Amino acid sequence: MIQIRQRSERGHANHGWLDTYHSFSFDSYYDSKFMGFRHLRVINEDRVAPGMGFPTHPHRDMEIITYILEGALQHKDSMGTGSVIRPGDVQRMSAGTGVTHSEFNASKTEPVHLLQIWILPDRKGIQPSYEQTNFARSTLQGRLKLVASGDPSEGAVRIHQNAQVYAGVLGPGEVVKHELAPARHAWLQVARGKVQLNGHELVAGDGASISEELSVEIKGVEDDEILLFDLA
Repeated sequence: MIQIRQRSERGHANHGWLDTYHSFSFDSYYDSKFMGFRHLRVINEDRVAPGMGFPTHPHRDMEIITYILEGALQHKDSMGTGSVIRPGDVQRMSAGTGVTHSEFNASKTEPVHLLQIWILPDRKGIQPSYEQTNFARSTLQGRLKLVASGDPSEGAVRIHQNAQVYAGVLGPGEVVKHELAPARHAWLQVARGKVQLNGHELVAGDGASISEELSVEIKGVEDDEILLFDLA
């Protein structure tokens, strides 16, 4: 069963400095039918104006993944971490018992375009931690590359949940397949371009929940970038 979450149906807020779309209920946007999917709680598509950003604010008991599409984001947190996140970087922050952080557009002239993802952890009260890894675009081309996992390999960042996050870049006609184990589910988020998911067409900003399927086949239509979440 595939249920498409069209981009036009998402929650939306434009604060001037931040133009944001919510695939699931978030902040002042509420939809009882879209409170998340399995342990996936938030997918926000954000565009942050030059020199602007999120001032210091707290989180706890959440696995937070930042995936940059364009531009650069400057990160600082109460653990003493300071970094700049760019396209190809996957940042993971485990909020655990509590952390504060800020995220600002590192450029004074160019906007930053990103996906912010929250995954519920498998337990509360863990020690806060931070991890950031770069994946060269060539390693994503024509495949699904593991970038975050509860059991990481090949340089993927570690998340505290029985979930795997894959990133892929597809050219026109390129096809990737992913097998789903029994009782597993998936969510596909299209970051750029246009793809076909088991014959269904999705465009940038669209998402789709996948349940009771043995496998997922994704075919590139344009120059595409996707994230696939394999979830318990």
